[in-house]
Amino acid sequence: MIHWTIFLVTEPLEEAVEGGLFDINATLPLMAIQFVLLVALLNMVFYKPLTKAIEDRAEYVRKNLADAREKKEKSENLAKQYEQELFDVRRKSQEIIGTAQAEAQKIISSQMQEAQQEVAKQRQEAAAQIENEKANALQSLEQEVDTLSSQIVTKLLGPELVK
Repeated sequence: MIHWTIFLVTEPLEEAVEGGLFDINATLPLMAIQFVLLVALLNMVFYKPLTKAIEDRAEYVRKNLADAREKKEKSENLAKQYEQELFDVRRKSQEIIGTAQAEAQKIISSQMQEAQQEVAKQRQEAAAQIENEKANALQSLEQEVDTLSSQIVTKLLGPELVK
């Protein structure tokens, strides 16, 4: 009977042990194999293409960044070059304007001198003409005075005495 009671006591323990959390039987290795196959399948089907797509995208972004940096440097260099050329052109235009102003000033001053000389010449000619006309007027006045004075003398003294 003791044997029988030990058997009854151990029998429920074995049933409780079999349905426990960690049953080590053929299911555990089968689950491990399924897990490894699932990881391998996911790696081939999902992770490798996804990783490749991510790397391709990263390479595309790196390439675009490098191109953008290159274009930015080129545009900055062109901008500096254009600014320098603009500065040179402005400086040359200022020089040309200054030269043109100086030449215009020279032309104006030479024309002013010529005009002043012409005015002085015309003034001298006018003064000479006036002097000539004055002399002519005085001569004609003298002749008229002589004629008038001879007429006055003739009237006062008579025509017989004058001659």
